[in-house]
Amino acid sequence: MSEVVIITGASRGIGREIAKRLAIKGLTVVANYNKSEKEAKELRKELEEKGFVIDIVKADVSKREEAKELVKFTLDKYGKIDILINNAGISEYKLFTDETDEDWNKIINTNLYSVFAMSQEVIPNMIHNKKGLIINMSSAWGVVGGSLEVIYSVSKAGVDGLTKALAKELGPSNIRVNSIAPGMIYTKMNSKFTKEELEEIKEEIPLGKIGDTTDVAKCVDWLIEDKYTTGQVISINGGWIIT
Repeated sequence: MSEVVIITGASRGIGREIAKRLAIKGLTVVANYNKSEKEAKELRKELEEKGFVIDIVKADVSKREEAKELVKFTLDKYGKIDILINNAGISEYKLFTDETDEDWNKIINTNLYSVFAMSQEVIPNMIHNKKGLIINMSSAWGVVGGSLEVIYSVSKAGVDGLTKALAKELGPSNIRVNSIAPGMIYTKMNSKFTKEELEEIKEEIPLGKIGDTTDVAKCVDWLIEDKYTTGQVISINGGWIIT
């Protein structure tokens, strides 16, 4: 059997591109969505028309029981999980003084707790199989922080901390854990920026362009092929942020 991968938040943007790339490559893909059922069904149809099959599974992975059910579905059907890609995430563009407890809980639970819960649910199977790969989707703002996106920045910094610590803990079990920290990528999440603002951002980027979802998906592809990279936060930002 081919490698089995769960991708959270796979119906749109970066997650969708990763799901398409890995399915076409021949991996067994379980694509998770929460609210975007229409987009998830369109993704499945698009791949089926090309002769590829994926599962689409609804689950709010910010909730433990639903994360558990997503993993159970995968194990019941395929008997193993080789790769987990924690991609589900939300953002909010707001002054810190206007943020509420509700904002905090919503963003932290979706962006950080989901990584904690999903990782805990898949790790026993990976340990049993003596191999595994976890890829966590972070952000440039997790590395350097972003104005008007404080809670989002906190959540992604937490993802990076979890990645590094977990890589040390799971290395002896032959399980690798890495983060990918995209910069400005053309996705719906960044649709809040006007055309003029995007042009200004382009001028700040040494490569002079906004990234594409395929740039991130290619990095995922490489991390799957690689066998010696773990505990790393890999920045894909055109040189916009260099640390």
